[in-house]
Amino acid sequence: MSQYNTIRYETDDGLLRLTLNRPDNLNAFTVEMADELEDAYRRANGDDAVRAIVVTGEGKAFCAGMDLSTGGNVFGLDESQAPTLADLRERPVREAIECGVRDTGGRVALAMYDCLKPIVGAINGAAVGIGATMTLPMDFRLASDRARIGFVFGRLGITPEACSTWFLPRIVGMQQALEWLYKADIFDAAEALDKGLVRSVHAPEDLVGAACAFARSLVADRSPVSIGLIRQMMLHNPAQPHPRAAHDVESLAMFYSSIGDGKEGVQAFLEKRASAFSGKASAMPPFYPWRED
Repeated sequence: MSQYNTIRYETDDGLLRLTLNRPDNLNAFTVEMADELEDAYRRANGDDAVRAIVVTGEGKAFCAGMDLSTGGNVFGLDESQAPTLADLRERPVREAIECGVRDTGGRVALAMYDCLKPIVGAINGAAVGIGATMTLPMDFRLASDRARIGFVFGRLGITPEACSTWFLPRIVGMQQALEWLYKADIFDAAEALDKGLVRSVHAPEDLVGAACAFARSLVADRSPVSIGLIRQMMLHNPAQPHPRAAHDVESLAMFYSSIGDGKEGVQAFLEKRASAFSGKASAMPPFYPWRED
């Protein structure tokens, strides 16, 4: 998939800018958008020209949630099925389960989780439902002072998705996550900043520029392999049951990075010059990926 209908995929000097592009519908989420976002994140992950990703919305909204105007099951689910956890845990996942049961937002979230590149959100307006939960796998969220955010699932009698019950408590703590999910209220950027959901709040005209500058600052003169390993270790290791599991992964990461870009980094430090790293995220060390899903 190289052409998209619901998003824009634009690269510039190492930065990928992903824009949700249904402004006439407040960038409402659809099954097609889910497919395109999942493809875009996996495509960026394998593209060495992409060092960091910034995600925003076209027009006045970031994403107003699921498009509820579509026919049939608005979430794209196959109501003829009666799925079980065993069905979802079967590998490979059967097509009927993959296409008719798996939460579309979760497919996007897991593609983001697997990504080796830092992801920065620029929340330019309303981010409601999936519009809010799709930001949680991002490394950082910056918001416009006009942003309005809501985990509004309870209002519709449904439950959170997009792996948000895994991500949200890790970002803001269990108590705050439960309050937002139970109340299902819409809150402003100031509250999001106060509770730690967003990193900073900006004037609308400054938001995307600030997000792009910040994203570039994360990867400038840094090894893509080191950045990728750091991201994956920080996402996975805190969930390990014992620090020994983190130690094992860190040992292999240190071993392989020290004989790769680490040699250039040490030499550049000794020579007091900028590093010229040659490692590529498309050629990770042989122990990666180390987890079993």
